[in-house]
Amino acid sequence: MKKKFKEKIIALATIIIVFSAVIWFAGTMLSHSTNRKIGDLPSDLQGRSVEFPSASGSTIHGWWLAGQPGRGAIILMHGVRDSRLSLLDRARFLSAAGYAVLLFDFQAHGESIGEQITFGYLESRDAQAAVKFVRENLPQEKIGVIGISLGGAATLLAEPKLEVNAIVLELVYPTIKQAIQNRLHHYLSFVGDALTPLFIMQLQPRTGIAPDDLRPITKIANLTAPKLLIAGAEDKHTLLAESQQMFQMAKEPKELWVVDGAQHQDIHRFAKQEYERRVLSFFAQSFSREPRLATARGTVLGLQPSSLRLAVLYPEP
Repeated sequence: MKKKFKEKIIALATIIIVFSAVIWFAGTMLSHSTNRKIGDLPSDLQGRSVEFPSASGSTIHGWWLAGQPGRGAIILMHGVRDSRLSLLDRARFLSAAGYAVLLFDFQAHGESIGEQITFGYLESRDAQAAVKFVRENLPQEKIGVIGISLGGAATLLAEPKLEVNAIVLELVYPTIKQAIQNRLHHYLSFVGDALTPLFIMQLQPRTGIAPDDLRPITKIANLTAPKLLIAGAEDKHTLLAESQQMFQMAKEPKELWVVDGAQHQDIHRFAKQEYERRVLSFFAQSFSREPRLATARGTVLGLQPSSLRLAVLYPEP
């Protein structure tokens, strides 16, 4: 009996050790750097390669496209495990509209060296460095930001807040706990719900970052610049209800565009014409300081194609 009991204890201990190792390995893969060679700026874009230091500890690599004087500059910030290559199509239409454009790789992404992805924490310092770079090169120009997922989190988590004139936030998670839980539930259903605490517990020993340090939703109310939030109606990574909550926490002026049929994906590619129309209109109005539309609950900003929902402005909560 004692031998059998001992064998069961050993078997149980082995299962726990193997299971823990698998969870730790999965966490390693999720936060591991994605550095790689990016190459030259495509020939259809007029610009140059740039480098600038960041308080994240990385030297940030990017591309800088000159614009028309007085038009303004837009900083593009990519999503997790991506690079500036994913931003090229956005850079094209913004550059064609006359804006100067900076697109760059966050630390631990592309050509910007880093040990691990920190889901917006260190990346927020890269965002600050990017704004500083643009200010130094175009001190008289107004600056806008487009932050996609990780890029949006980095924008919101920056301390002190980014001194910019307009901000577009696409598919941004409200808290790291919700981000992890949504992804695990999407792929593993109730098993993922059970595993969520095990992944969250890894965060601080692995990165030195507490989960409470990764709560973009608590930072959005600090931003006074005009904001355009973009959400996918079918997004399983950042749920629509979460994007709506982020919107409610934001101060005026603000807009929310919910894209029917869109998941956690490249919204520009999904709804190209409407995306470009909305974003260009948003930056033009924000930079010229034209008064926003009425903010009464339910005020419609404009009719959309049948594939898109109406965007609505709500008053502050």
